[in-house]
Amino acid sequence: MFSSKQLTAVQIAEIKAWADAGAQLPDIQRRIREEMNHPVTYMDTRFLILDLGIELHVEKEPEPVVEDIAPEVPSDSTTHVTMDALPLPGTLASGKVTFSDGELGVWGIDQTGRPTVDFSTDGYQPSREDIMEFQVQLRALIERSGL
Repeated sequence: MFSSKQLTAVQIAEIKAWADAGAQLPDIQRRIREEMNHPVTYMDTRFLILDLGIELHVEKEPEPVVEDIAPEVPSDSTTHVTMDALPLPGTLASGKVTFSDGELGVWGIDQTGRPTVDFSTDGYQPSREDIMEFQVQLRALIERSGL
């Protein structure tokens, strides 16, 4: 097993400089082997870096930009119902609904066949026409899916 005691102060300073320049563990391991003639394993290199208190500079990948995209409300201002390819846990089927006023909801049908809808706004109550249209479209979707 390789130890930091096998390195000189100059070699330790060199390794720190490599890390400061952005070298990663495999690069440091290779350079210790080739330039300092010390046969070190990857784990030896890892422990060496820890023992010497060297901090590797890992470039973080940029976070993907998530744009807020407003759901498309159908141009005819009617209720629009979709079904998920994979139902939510605990449901036989699930999907999304956009009512004529733009309100969003997530619907599901539980194991006993009861439908539920969770609205994005607390206390929201769709119009009677929207409820009837939702039921018609939901029935059509379920029939097409073969449930």
